[in-house]
Amino acid sequence: MNAFQTIDDLDLSGKRVLVRVDFNVPMKDGEITDNSRIVRAVPTIRDLQAKGARVVLMAHFGRPKGKVVPEMSLAPVVAGVSGALDGDTVHFSPDTIGPNAAAVIEAVEPGEVVLLENLRFHAGEEANEAGFVSALAELGDVYVNDAFSAAHRAHASTEGLAKALPAAAGRLMQTELEHLEQALGQPKRPVAALVGGAKVSTKLDLIGNLIDRVDLLVIGGGMANTFLNAQGLSVGRSLCEHEMADTARDILAKAKAAGCDVILPSDVVVAETLAEGVTTAVVDVSSVPGDQMILDAGSQSAEEIKSRLMTCRTLVWNGPLGCFETEPFDRATNEVARFAAEQTKKGELLTVAGGGDTVSALSHAGVSGDFSYISTAGGAFLEWLEGKTLPGVKALMK
Repeated sequence: MNAFQTIDDLDLSGKRVLVRVDFNVPMKDGEITDNSRIVRAVPTIRDLQAKGARVVLMAHFGRPKGKVVPEMSLAPVVAGVSGALDGDTVHFSPDTIGPNAAAVIEAVEPGEVVLLENLRFHAGEEANEAGFVSALAELGDVYVNDAFSAAHRAHASTEGLAKALPAAAGRLMQTELEHLEQALGQPKRPVAALVGGAKVSTKLDLIGNLIDRVDLLVIGGGMANTFLNAQGLSVGRSLCEHEMADTARDILAKAKAAGCDVILPSDVVVAETLAEGVTTAVVDVSSVPGDQMILDAGSQSAEEIKSRLMTCRTLVWNGPLGCFETEPFDRATNEVARFAAEQTKKGELLTVAGGGDTVSALSHAGVSGDFSYISTAGGAFLEWLEGKTLPGVKALMK
């Protein structure tokens, strides 16, 4: 049983349902270049329509900082929402709150959809100001949050409204929370976490939370260089936070005390520069040339990771193993990602991944559709990995 209400728990027939969605989509020349965020909201919209609700969509776009910025209007997004709904009419309210917005909502029939203007045209949104919360609440009977990506912000539309109206999680929010609970809340063990990225300093909270909750921690990317350096190994001209050596050693000691095994690369791919077509070599981590840079984990390291994942039942992934954007430094990430995907398809491994670089890396490896769940929530996903309480999620709890 979920610790939060879903749209199945509420009587929505004829109700005005305020739905917080993430339609902060990339646009160029007034056209949406990637509509995936809109598409991910469709299951919630369709279910609400089927229940006879008047669906009122609320979203932000850009950072207008509480002022009306015409080029940040959500008006151009209407066509994208209509397209994702197979041509259904989507009504637009040029106002976010007030009598004009209320009139647009009152004019639609049950099952129809309204999109309100940019929430962030009002300073009260990001300030979670009580007056703005009340003005939004007057437009609806029920509140549904389907924007996990904004759940780490205590804004009017993510936290305030959940206290002002009967509240529930939308389908996307529900799916996200259920998978996160499976990954770290009550996971099948052993649990592995793969953490990559450039700097240890940006992921201290994340690593600190994980070593107490997982059985195996794989560290890759530029972060691994800092740990190798902390163990007295030369990393040549590689990206490395030399000043973090004591911190890295402390993390390794804490992991050992917690019974969490840490895997660092045993061999690496090196080159003089990060570019396609450069001469590369695979060397042991104890033999990195002083004029070279570590740009990927080696084949032996990839095999070691795959071997350990064979014994695991759950994998949480955040960050690549190397500079995957530039071939051939994508090999380790691709190889391990494809192995994890195969284990997932066999039912041997639950795989949950998230973070901007991670989404790109798994897409590059061709496995985006093969993981159990890939979160596009960015900052919210990272804060959840760090063990932080997300205001937008907390507000939905029963």
